[in-house]
Amino acid sequence: MSFPLLTATAALPALGAVATAAVPAARRTAAKWLALFVSLATLVLGIVVLVRFDPGGDRYQLTESHAWIADFGVRYELGVDGIAVALIALTALLIPFVILAGWHDADPLETGSKRWRPTQGFFALILAVEAMVIISFEATDVFLFYIFFEAMLIPMYFLIGGFGDRAHEHGDEAAATQRSYAAVKFLLYNLVGGLIMLAAVIGLYVVAGNFSLAEIAQARANGTLHMATNTERWLFLGFFFAFAVKAPLWPLHTWLPNAMQESTAPVAVLITAVVDKVGTFAMLRFCLQLFPEASKWATPVILVLALISIIYGALLAVGQRDIKRLVAYASISHFGFIVLGIFAMTSQGQSGATLYMVNHGISTAALMLVAGFLISRRGSRLIADYGGVQKVAPVLAGTFLIGSLATLSLPGLAPFVSEFLVLVGTFTRYPAIGIIATFGIVLAALYTLVLYQRTMTGPVKPEVATMPDLRPRELLVVAPLIVLLIFLGVYPKPITDIVNPSVKQTLSDVHKKDPKPSVEAAK
Repeated sequence: MSFPLLTATAALPALGAVATAAVPAARRTAAKWLALFVSLATLVLGIVVLVRFDPGGDRYQLTESHAWIADFGVRYELGVDGIAVALIALTALLIPFVILAGWHDADPLETGSKRWRPTQGFFALILAVEAMVIISFEATDVFLFYIFFEAMLIPMYFLIGGFGDRAHEHGDEAAATQRSYAAVKFLLYNLVGGLIMLAAVIGLYVVAGNFSLAEIAQARANGTLHMATNTERWLFLGFFFAFAVKAPLWPLHTWLPNAMQESTAPVAVLITAVVDKVGTFAMLRFCLQLFPEASKWATPVILVLALISIIYGALLAVGQRDIKRLVAYASISHFGFIVLGIFAMTSQGQSGATLYMVNHGISTAALMLVAGFLISRRGSRLIADYGGVQKVAPVLAGTFLIGSLATLSLPGLAPFVSEFLVLVGTFTRYPAIGIIATFGIVLAALYTLVLYQRTMTGPVKPEVATMPDLRPRELLVVAPLIVLLIFLGVYPKPITDIVNPSVKQTLSDVHKKDPKPSVEAAK
């Protein structure tokens, strides 16, 4: 195929970001429609990538390779496996909903002597993030990946710091300070992780002589590349640290609750449903493939960290008074499940982890966007300020309930399948860790059902008595996500068929096989 499909899929939103930013300030509605059109066109390209990918074919497909910085062995190399294809499709799917949900979030608003940033800047930054995330999923050159892994921090910083939660913007200096603090904390945490990774990237070049994932893997298979044990372990730690910050994994998670609390709901979705997936994806693509022996060496500690993330995130979600912070801590717990599945080193665990990335993106988007619509009506993120919403806005309450039930992985909704696979894959190799991890499910039921009960049931509070139900634009955002949660909960096969061959190849990289059953099947 001569057409550079992967480049086009990433370049289209990048060019769209430039075009959207160039729209005159007086034509802000045109900027919105342009951004939406570009995101839908990118979705079409994402679907083409999905259709063109052959799960039974080569490991990396639709490949592109061009000389870039030849003196340092850097090439512009792109390729996708089944895991990358699933996450590109997720990203391309969610961005149109993010744009529609944030349709009025950056409209000019006078707040004393201050004014919001231009509307077109908000949507241009969203498209820029989409472009950088997609090319991060496509890059098979380590240095190319690193550039966009770090570059996506810049638009995210401005989205968090410049376009905060409008419900709390009334010219309040404290609100602006909190927003700036959240943006700076997000940037510093991820920059530190990126700088440590940069040292590891340089170290990899010193050892391997190039940055090509395929060439390094081939050299290791041929026995022409040998890494000293300590060298491989240090390089692994450099990569893993950066990915654990992005994921986020305990104890490197503390930037996420602040960032999600101070962001608009669509930007919060962008953070946890799209950007954070780059971290867990990179663990599969780079940590396990480049450093297989070090990955196995670090597995016991990483499993413990993942387990702490599951329980710690769920416990803190139970005690939250802020809706957005509750969803943030719930996401930390869910990312613990994803990392647990990756490092359980079983086909069920890694298939479940990949499926979890997709399903978590959809379920978190549904819950957070409906929560954003709720917050915009009441002007408060505090759970205590709500009550009886289901009596005045039944459609809003119903979609909020489905999003909440998906968050607790109710059977019949998409996250259940992925969480079940992660736990089965963990039980087969680490039964004690699998047993403890199930307590995360119990805690998830507690924080999600209590959230729904306190906000949607009970007497109608005077402040919500006149609350309108979901509007057509808001229904257009939420309804497809709800349909996907139900469809993938009943029939996840379209995704598992794509990711399973890639998972098997990843397991072969680390020379792992599924444990044999302790009881033989009856003949």
